[in-house]
Amino acid sequence: MRHAKHTFKVGRTGSHRSCMIANMLKSLIENGRISTTVVKAKELKRHADRMVTLAKKNTLASKRNAIAALKVSFNPLTTKEARAAKKGDKSSYSRDREVIGKLFGELRERFSVRNGGYTRIIRTGDRIGDSAPTCYIEYIQ
Repeated sequence: MRHAKHTFKVGRTGSHRSCMIANMLKSLIENGRISTTVVKAKELKRHADRMVTLAKKNTLASKRNAIAALKVSFNPLTTKEARAAKKGDKSSYSRDREVIGKLFGELRERFSVRNGGYTRIIRTGDRIGDSAPTCYIEYIQ
């Protein structure tokens, strides 16, 4: 029996699904709102709320769990890039570093007094090409 078994396959392999969720999570954290299909948004909501919960704990273990879930690649900076970063030039930083900083900074402070329900899904209608139901998923204010 398959009671209480949650599946989200959408015709993709396991590695493709996990990478897709990680990329969508990065975009959601970075922009605050993204447009996608309803099925993907419902799955993304589970993971996005979990990321905020990890950020609210603010421990080393929770940071490492968030980095693993987001599939962050911290490439070491060269000395030239490190000097530029000290001066305030963020072009040398990868997008991943900024996402982790925003998650454990701005989002943690915004939701510090809220217990769950950090995202909302707003349906927008059907996509023109294939009539897939689309929506916006965003962090609430």
